[in-house]
Amino acid sequence: MALATAPAAYGEENTPDLAVGGIAPVSGLRPGDGIDVAATVANKGTVTAEKVWVAYSVTRGLDFAQVPSNCQAQHVRPYDEMPERWTAVCAFDQAVEPGAVYTTDRPLRVTALDRALKDELRLRVESADPGADDNGSDPVAGTASPVKLVAAEAGGVGSARIVDVPVTTVNTADYKVAGAALRGSVGDTVTMKVKFTNAGPAWVWPREGDKAVRVVITPPTGTSVVKRGTFCRAEDGAYVCGMRSLYEGSGETYTFDLRIDKRVPGAKGSIALSTEARPFDPDKANDQADITLDVAGGGSSGSAGGSDGSGGSDGSVGGSTSGTDGSTGGSNGSTGTSTNGSDGGSSSTVTGGTANSRTTSGGNLAETGSSALPAAGVAAAAVAMGAGVLLVQRRHRAQRPD
Repeated sequence: MALATAPAAYGEENTPDLAVGGIAPVSGLRPGDGIDVAATVANKGTVTAEKVWVAYSVTRGLDFAQVPSNCQAQHVRPYDEMPERWTAVCAFDQAVEPGAVYTTDRPLRVTALDRALKDELRLRVESADPGADDNGSDPVAGTASPVKLVAAEAGGVGSARIVDVPVTTVNTADYKVAGAALRGSVGDTVTMKVKFTNAGPAWVWPREGDKAVRVVITPPTGTSVVKRGTFCRAEDGAYVCGMRSLYEGSGETYTFDLRIDKRVPGAKGSIALSTEARPFDPDKANDQADITLDVAGGGSSGSAGGSDGSGGSDGSVGGSTSGTDGSTGGSNGSTGTSTNGSDGGSSSTVTGGTANSRTTSGGNLAETGSSALPAAGVAAAAVAMGAGVLLVQRRHRAQRPD
């Protein structure tokens, strides 16, 4: 056992103990503003680092103005709870002796994009080449003049190999919902599609400890849920739903199959955002929308019982990170551009209807035909067939000898 521990101890004693620092949290930026990042590298160990690599990483609301030629830039897709980001890994062919402190001879400029809100800058130092991220694009060398390390005073040196720095921008993100207008007859099953959208301009990155926004859907009176939407669960007579992404321009469409059990004059449901504080979203007028139901004729289907609507749904209420929403290579649905070439998707049109209905042009109103007449015809045919079989059997008995 003593021999087994020797290699680990030997390895630790012969590895440089590097730390990075040089930047404090940043707040009050506005889209288009920039910050200068001058990384500081220190060797707190007893072994010289023959070469050093410093990695800069920014989340998707930030971008690099220029990348030095001794740095490799890469766009990395979201994975493992990490959001979409851009990295620049800079190689310094300079030795860092024990106790020495160095800083870059010029800062790296980072700018806030139109979608910036709550972002993060990460600094990391290594004594070996960290290589490219397997989840990223092919690394591309920068075109600006190379950056170098120069001797610096010991003040302002960090104590860790990796440092995360919050960067906050003054911006807004407009969360909004869209309802639906449904039409059908008693006994019909109609499809309801309602939607949540982050209309931007900012993306939102939920951090640990943040209360996740939820969408609360209440179906119209007189209906029961046959199939609930994905990311939704039943709760207190309504359905509470999450979303995969909060990237700007992304959204989530919740598709429910509803059975019309009875006609209720003025039947109405709703889709609404939950009440968690969202100081970045000042427009509350679009936080709620109606779901209307126009039932043709009257009466009742004879089955007003409810359903848990479990078919076709995972029943989870989720939030996103990093995108899961539809971003390039992810499900983050991101929009906006950056100098590193990120782009995003678009939202879906809200419609209503069923498989045997038609949707009115330019709107959400679905007209669903009744299935009462075909059902009645089948029943009549079944009765006639039964009567014919009974008549044939009686004739056979009449012709059978005693």
